[in-house]
Amino acid sequence: MAAGGCLLLLLLPSLVTASHSPPGCKIRITSKGLDLVKQEGLRFVEQELQNITVSDLHGTEGQFQYNISQVKVTDLQLAFSDLNFQPQQHLVFNVNNASISLRFRRQLLYWFFYDIGSINASADGVHIYTVLQLAKDEAGRLKISNMTCNASIARMHAGFSGTLRKVYEFLSTFIVTGMRFLLSQQICPSLEHASLVLLNSLLDTVPVRNYVDEHIGIDYSLLRDPSISTDTLELNFKGMFFPRVREDQELENHAVEPVIKETERMVYVAFSEYFFDSAMQSYFQAGVLTIELQGEKVPKDLEVLLRATFFGTIFMLSPSVDAPLRLVLQVSAPPRCIIKPSGTSVSVSAFLNISLVPPDRPPVQLSSMAMETKLSAKVFLQGKALRVQLDLRRYGWGPMGSWGESPPHPTHNCFLLSRFRIYSKQSALESLALFSLQAPLKTLLQLTIMPIINERTKKGVQIPLPEGMDFTREVVTNHAGFLTVGADLHFSKGLREVIEKYRPVPTAAAYSSSRPAEPSLDPSLL
Repeated sequence: MAAGGCLLLLLLPSLVTASHSPPGCKIRITSKGLDLVKQEGLRFVEQELQNITVSDLHGTEGQFQYNISQVKVTDLQLAFSDLNFQPQQHLVFNVNNASISLRFRRQLLYWFFYDIGSINASADGVHIYTVLQLAKDEAGRLKISNMTCNASIARMHAGFSGTLRKVYEFLSTFIVTGMRFLLSQQICPSLEHASLVLLNSLLDTVPVRNYVDEHIGIDYSLLRDPSISTDTLELNFKGMFFPRVREDQELENHAVEPVIKETERMVYVAFSEYFFDSAMQSYFQAGVLTIELQGEKVPKDLEVLLRATFFGTIFMLSPSVDAPLRLVLQVSAPPRCIIKPSGTSVSVSAFLNISLVPPDRPPVQLSSMAMETKLSAKVFLQGKALRVQLDLRRYGWGPMGSWGESPPHPTHNCFLLSRFRIYSKQSALESLALFSLQAPLKTLLQLTIMPIINERTKKGVQIPLPEGMDFTREVVTNHAGFLTVGADLHFSKGLREVIEKYRPVPTAAAYSSSRPAEPSLDPSLL
């Protein structure tokens, strides 16, 4: 027992650290974003309430037998409604002084007199107060985990016509009171089904753990329950890529946790260096950071220069002098992302092996050199896809002096955005001989290799938003160790359209418990 207690104490720090692991991706939704959600959500609520089904109302008063059936909502006015954040995990939807117009079928039997027709009714002073609790489920997906609802109707009146209008006016107290009770009892079950079933099916469209391409996948599972203040909702996602050959691999996060302070836009998405580092490590472990050029794929000018540089070695290889060249560029370690307020860069170390490939003979290595480069990275959004475009041409201005292009302003002082150098793995003397290759090899990378890499990353990775919701007016801002994307939102598809697309097929048990009962007409009462 004592040993078990000691073991638990030893494991406790690691368990606490795991539960508070910093997110690789963080999303903040502001009050402005909630206002947009409210507009679309209000249309959805109106559509749901219009589908309310009220049970038949029947009874006997002396010699009168009456039956009210086929109740249908014809109009709703939810002008005074609001949707607010409520700390720590809740959204509050409040409707005040709404009105609901109804139309239903009446049947009346008094001695030998039988009357049938329709009645128009109106429920006024409708109040609905709903609290939605948000939480992460076992899969790390955002869900509406619970809902509380209160609904009341202040008053209801009905207009009667027909031969027995006076009789109906006499019975109106019973009919209107019963109808008000039945209607108020159906509002909350309808909204409960809309929230716990339909809206959760919409949240199921948010990508949690899916494949990016044939090599890697992305884990967007929530690390913890959402954090809600009076003005914002924040979601902390793992934001970790993984190689598909080792999907259970976990990469420990030591990066700076993104901190979002802005509230001017509808939504902010932050990505730490860990987010990008895990992507590059996953590609590295998948073994795809290797590019081979041979024969006609090697640029002609570079081939001439390489043959001149290694003329002595090639001359000694006769009769293989005219054999085609092969260049193999292989990344030697996982690239690293560096995010600073002045820009984003990616540090890459690689080996470049240059060989002759005589036909029907083993390749002959001419040189094996190491390369170090720092690529500038442009991060941007296209739709809901986050994309990164790498470039070797753009240089910055550093405190050590000029590297390439001049700075745009004499006082501009930013870190080095791009750098490139090569050296021999064999000797310092050979490194000097390779100095003349630095400029053409850099050109080779920019014109030949960089387009291949950017083409592979062209698709980008989807940001975890529900289907039908997109970004507009995006602005990317760099910080120390992370970057943020501030944007506004718009609905390219309505909630109803997306929900109908993914509407779950109800089981008999679920249907009876979550949907109001269908109306029925019992002729024996007449």
